[in-house]
Amino acid sequence: MNNSTFALGGDLGVHRLGFGAMRITGEGIWGWPADREKARRLLRRVLELGINLIDTADAYGPETSEYLIAAALAPYAPGLVIATKGGLTRGGPSDWQTDGRPEHLRRAVENSLRRLELERIELYQFHAIDDDVPLEESLGAIALMQQQGKIRHVGVSNFTVAEIERARKVVDVVSVQNRYNLITRKHEPVLDYCTAHNIGFIPWYPLAVGSLGDDERLIEMAARYEATASQIALAWLLHRSPVMLPIPGTSSIAHLEENAAAGDIRLEQGDFEMLSAIDAF
Repeated sequence: MNNSTFALGGDLGVHRLGFGAMRITGEGIWGWPADREKARRLLRRVLELGINLIDTADAYGPETSEYLIAAALAPYAPGLVIATKGGLTRGGPSDWQTDGRPEHLRRAVENSLRRLELERIELYQFHAIDDDVPLEESLGAIALMQQQGKIRHVGVSNFTVAEIERARKVVDVVSVQNRYNLITRKHEPVLDYCTAHNIGFIPWYPLAVGSLGDDERLIEMAARYEATASQIALAWLLHRSPVMLPIPGTSSIAHLEENAAAGDIRLEQGDFEMLSAIDAF
C-alpha cells in the first residue's frame, strides 16, 4: 500500500486509506460475528498491510466492534489510530436512534475508553446531530472530555457546511465523516469546505460500485489498470482531494487486501475526469 499520509489535526499522521470496522459485527451490524476469531485475524491483517487508521463506533454491534478491536490489537502498536464515534443508540438490527444529550455522550466516551482499553481516544467523532439537543450542548460535552485529556482530536459525522461552522465555534473539528462515493456526491460542498480548511474528510460507504451496473467506462478502465472496479473507485476518491481518507470495510481478508492495493493505483488525470463525468446524485 502506498504510504501517502494526512496529518489529522496537524499532528496525527495517518495513511490515507484506512479501515472501517462496522462490518466485523453480526448481520445487520448487530451482535457478534459468527466467527470471532476470523474477525480478529482480519484486524491483525489490517496492521500487517500498513493501515494505521481504524474507524469504529459504540453503535456498531452495539459495542462488539470496539471489544473485538481491543481483543485483537491491544496493547496497540505505536502510531495506530483508533477512531470511534458516539451519539447513536441501537434497539435492534435496523434501529438507529440519535442521542446527543451531554450525559449520554460523557458515558459513551468513558465506555469506549473501557472497551477499547485506551487511556485516550485519538479521534472521537460525534456520530449525528440529535434534533432534540442543540449541537453546541452535545459538542460542549465532548469538548470537556477533550480538556480532561480523554480525547485527543474531535470530528463530526453527517454534518452540513453550516453545521460544521457552528461546531467549530465550540471545538476544533479535525475531521468530517459523511456519505460520499463515486456516484453519491451530495456532500460535495462539505468535501470542498474540508479541502479548503485542511480538515480530514472520511467518506462512509466509499464503495458503491454495484450501483454502477455495467458502466463500460469503469469496466474498460479497470481492465487497463489491471484492477477491479472497486479499486478504481477507491483510487478516484484518493485522487479527488488530498484530505480524503476512505475507510472501506469488509469481513473478508481477501477483500481487505484488494482494497488496500487500491492505494498503489495512480489514475491519469484524463481517467479521473472521465470517472467524474459519471452521473452522480
